Amino acid sequence: MKYALFLGCKIPSRLPAYAMSTRAVLGHLGVTLVDLEFDCCGYPARNFSRDAFVVTAARNLALAEAAGLDLLAPCACCYGTLRQAIRFLGEDAELRARVTQALAAEGLAWSGKARVEHLLPLLAREFGADVLAAAVRSPQTGLRVAAQYGCHVLRPGEVAQIDNPAAPTLFETLIGATGATPVDWPRRLDCCGDPLHEANASLSEVMARVKIADAVESGAQMLCTACPHCHLRFDAAQAESPDPSIRTLLYTQLLGLALGLPEVALGL
Repeated sequence: MKYALFLGCKIPSRLPAYAMSTRAVLGHLGVTLVDLEFDCCGYPARNFSRDAFVVTAARNLALAEAAGLDLLAPCACCYGTLRQAIRFLGEDAELRARVTQALAAEGLAWSGKARVEHLLPLLAREFGADVLAAAVRSPQTGLRVAAQYGCHVLRPGEVAQIDNPAAPTLFETLIGATGATPVDWPRRLDCCGDPLHEANASLSEVMARVKIADAVESGAQMLCTACPHCHLRFDAAQAESPDPSIRTLLYTQLLGLALGLPEVALGL
């Protein structure tokens, strides 16, 4: 099993532990990850120019296609952006023609052969909870965990196509495979507030703090993320506290600990 690893911008610059733990866990499970000369997913340009956004995304898709690989995007935002670009390319012939012309200038082409995967459904589909549980060497028994899906990994449902966007269970099932106990919390599907931070920092902070409080009130000891934006927003919301009310852990770190991998390899 081989994928082109699409880390995007946020992971290498702000959360390198996500890249480390992804490589460590998937390598342990026998998945080969290939590094290509990818650019930004195109998300920052979405509100300014649809063409610029789609061309940027399509260039990454074309690079993977040229290598004969599907993309694995651990970042939920990158995952949703790349899949949205594929949708636009399939629906809009004029846009597709402009993108084709732009890519041709670099000797690239997009035909739709390269798929875009996110880490969570890849683990659920290719391995499954039973296989992962059988590989656990240090079960995280007794740890109560709140799953933070993130918006782009679920919505729009017809684009993400991971789980029921209104009532997902995939993340909780994967948490359960580590031996930890997933908790049900009322605000689990709310936005973390990160997309609003540049435009309205105070509202963004309130959204993050309300989610954290809800997880704690629901009995969670850990917030588990699979998106760098959510992870960093929760960390920032508690950065000034000498005793944070709840710890934030990436799912790849939680799974890696359960598999018995060394903490240093997981960026801990």
